Amino acid sequence: MTTANPSARFSDAADYQPGKVRNRVLWTLQIVLGLFFVIASGGPKLVIPNTLMDNAPENLTIPLALLVFIGLVEVAGGIGLMMRRLSGLAAVGLSVLTVLAAATQAFIADKPAMALFPLVLAAIFAWIAYERRATIAALVR
Repeated sequence: MTTANPSARFSDAADYQPGKVRNRVLWTLQIVLGLFFVIASGGPKLVIPNTLMDNAPENLTIPLALLVFIGLVEVAGGIGLMMRRLSGLAAVGLSVLTVLAAATQAFIADKPAMALFPLVLAAIFAWIAYERRATIAALVR
């Protein structure tokens, strides 16, 4: 009988690979969330930014250039999330972006209840980044 050291498989981030079922769940989440950020979140900020600015509440007016930049970051993150080599790094970036979106909702727009959805997304992206940490380690090398 052999004894397994459960912490041994997590000792080296470059060698860690999620199991088959976990990998499928991760790829499903990555594709769905990647498409969401490309099509539904970042895309409209690039295609119709003036309409979005006209429909924004008075206390949440931001410069057009910032809105377009956020759209570019969301589209780039969504595309990166669906690419094998960039998935971990894109998940880290999107996690930071969604935490900042939650802070904007809570403190600038003064609607803390609206911050829940970005925080849930941030937790999901943090989990994806953790599971894809081997891709981040490979980029660093």
